Amino acid sequence: MKVLSENLRSDHDLTLEELRSLLSLTAQMKQSPVEWRDSLRGQYLCILFEKPSLRTRMTFELAVKQLGADSVLSMEPIGYREPLKDMARNLERWTNAIVARVYKQKTIDELARWGRIPVVNALSEMWHPCQALADVFTMQERFGDLKGLNLAFIGDGNNVAHSLMVTGGRLGVNVTIACPEGYEPLPEVTAAAREMGAIINVTRDAAAAVRDAHAVYTDVWTSMGQEGEADERRQIFRDYQVNEDLMAKARKDAIFLHCLPAKRGEEVTDGVMESPQAAIFDQAENRLHTQKALLYMLLAG
Repeated sequence: MKVLSENLRSDHDLTLEELRSLLSLTAQMKQSPVEWRDSLRGQYLCILFEKPSLRTRMTFELAVKQLGADSVLSMEPIGYREPLKDMARNLERWTNAIVARVYKQKTIDELARWGRIPVVNALSEMWHPCQALADVFTMQERFGDLKGLNLAFIGDGNNVAHSLMVTGGRLGVNVTIACPEGYEPLPEVTAAAREMGAIINVTRDAAAAVRDAHAVYTDVWTSMGQEGEADERRQIFRDYQVNEDLMAKARKDAIFLHCLPAKRGEEVTDGVMESPQAAIFDQAENRLHTQKALLYMLLAG
């Protein structure tokens, strides 16, 4: 098994070989969790959260404990009371890895620069790699081989869209982003994802995006820190709601994905959330399993 020795600052930090190893290990851990119960005994994780969280916080804390390790949580601005480089060099003396959910990617990069322990990006404005790992694992559970699957992401070309393009693209998943003008993924992220061999498209047409899609994905229209734009965004994104009519244009076996929390009635209807096509709670559960595999590959070597 490939053991990671670096950070997970973004999806670019995982090679294809590492991704495949991680997904394989995830399946093993999910099937036989007891076998891994004490595999990280004596390890300690530092969890730094600048943003509120349910799934990310709970799944990382549970992942650590289910592997026999423990964690310490801090929920306050990072680098506010003291320089970030000082903070990182303190934490490396006490703990074995840092998981950080932050407002700015620069915070992740600086923690990794100054600390000598692995740093995991649990969300930044640029990337959400841990979410993408659970997403592709959920698709693999449903459809088997990932290569050639089609994923349609409807809405803002945000951090989740970035991670899906890079992680999905590396594994051979064709990703189409349907978004309003001015809300596209960053051009450099799109270009990098296209170099990985899968088909990566950006379009204005949500109906065209979901045609032949195995998975239809959306996220909130207004993320934390964008609350002042909420009314404007509701108008701009009103034609990008994932509703029953849009889902009917995808494959009959298509699943619906959402990183949650969802604002029912905005980016997605309650009917889609409660439909048999919704795999959102499988997806949320898989955050736990993929993060257990990630932590093991980072810390067990």
